[in-house]
Amino acid sequence: MALPESAPSMPETYHRAPIVAVVGSALCSARETVLAEAVGRALAEAGATLICGGGSGVMEAACRGAKKAKGLTIGILPGFHASDANPFVDIPVVTGLGEARNVIIVRTAQAVIAVGGEFGTLSEIAFALKLGRPVIGLETWELAKAGQPCPAIIRAHTPEEAVHLALHTCGHLQ
Repeated sequence: MALPESAPSMPETYHRAPIVAVVGSALCSARETVLAEAVGRALAEAGATLICGGGSGVMEAACRGAKKAKGLTIGILPGFHASDANPFVDIPVVTGLGEARNVIIVRTAQAVIAVGGEFGTLSEIAFALKLGRPVIGLETWELAKAGQPCPAIIRAHTPEEAVHLALHTCGHLQ
C-alpha cells in the first residue's frame, strides 16, 4: 500500500538509534551511582537511547547522566503507575508485570550494560544471555558453571569502555 502524497516519508539514510539497556540495583553504592551516571551520559553522547527499569539507584543515575547529555530515556516500569518512574525517564512504559518486565527491557535492547547489581540484575543478565544480547559488565556479577569461570559477560573497566563495547558488540561501532 502506497503512502498518500501528503504523508511524511522517512529519509533513505534514516538509521534508528541503538537502544542499550543499563541494569543495576535500585539500592546502590555511591560508586555505582557515579559509574551509572557516566554510562548514561556516554550513551547519550554516542546517540544511543537508554532503556532501563525506570526506578531509583543505578536506573535513576543512568537516566540522569543521559538527560545531562540531552539523551532519550525509556523506563519499563514494574508497577501500574507512570508516576513511579524516576524524574529522568522520558518515556515511562507501565507494565504491571513486576520483575517479569526484565525480559521486556533486555529483549528491547541491542546490548546490556550491567552496573553492580543484585539478584534482579542477575536475572536481567541471564535473560540477555539467553536471548543472545551482549552483556557488558561494570563491577557486576561473575558467572561460573560447575566451578569453572564462564566468560559470557564482557568486562569493562570504565563507563566509557562499557559504552564502546556495548555499541561495538551490537554493530553500531566499527
